[in-house]
Amino acid sequence: MSLISQFLPKPKTPFPIVPIQSIAGRTLALLVAIMTFLSCVTFGAVFLVQNSTLAWSSEVGRELTIQLQQVEDEQMLSDIRTAISLSEQSPGVARAFELTIKDSEELLSPWLGEQFDISAFDVPRLVVVQLADPAKFDLEALKAKITDAIPEASLDTHELWQQQLNAMAGTVVLSGALALILILTATVLAIVFATAGAMASNREIVDVLHFIGASDTYIAGAFQERFLAIGMQGGAAGGAMAIVFFFVASTITSAILPNQSATQVELLFGQFTLGWLGLFGLILVVVTIAILTAITSRVTVHRFLAQIAP
Repeated sequence: MSLISQFLPKPKTPFPIVPIQSIAGRTLALLVAIMTFLSCVTFGAVFLVQNSTLAWSSEVGRELTIQLQQVEDEQMLSDIRTAISLSEQSPGVARAFELTIKDSEELLSPWLGEQFDISAFDVPRLVVVQLADPAKFDLEALKAKITDAIPEASLDTHELWQQQLNAMAGTVVLSGALALILILTATVLAIVFATAGAMASNREIVDVLHFIGASDTYIAGAFQERFLAIGMQGGAAGGAMAIVFFFVASTITSAILPNQSATQVELLFGQFTLGWLGLFGLILVVVTIAILTAITSRVTVHRFLAQIAP
């Protein structure tokens, strides 16, 4: 670097090569805000579904049901008491209780309506067994006891449901990751074109800087600082919009949707509450996009300068 370049301001000093207030800067900030919003919404949706699925899987893994075929009322009551007693005597079981006909109707009402009468159908009666410690629970031992005492009874561990939930969660996470990669790729391409356009429109300034001895590193640093500021500005706006989106979605789910629809939405996404971990994830997405903006602009500037080098 020449003697003159030693007196040039450091890259930390604002350098008006690409002013944030310019049309290109405002447009890029808006584009980054939109991309950040989409990225945060994608991350938040995957985060909510993943948390709900983990909660489902944990709950399903700690429960099993004993199905009792319909028999005469007195015999049915005896079978229910026997199933409950044998279950509660098994190690690792927290409690066992009967799922009444009314309970079954309430579980089916979101899909079959409030007027559905389950007593008109020959539906097996259920005894729910909740586990306190699955590691101590012996399924085969309980199955043998129940089969000996009630030959028509059967046990369901909900393992198939658990596998389907895990498969669904994996599919959602993979789809969300692919969508996030596509959004980030589109953001990078937009920054590349914006940086190249800014360099082309400021070609005379770059030539003057070269003439007075400024290095490519200095010029690239000036662009990187400016685009980092644009990325932080757009990223903060997009992240704020995402937080507002989840707040509004939570309000709509709890206050506007009918009870049945709200229940089904909450089963899939929870209560649209990200929590501190989810908010930290959104902040991480914003910071990642801002850093990606700065790095992409720096690489693009270096390539542009290499092409115009004499």
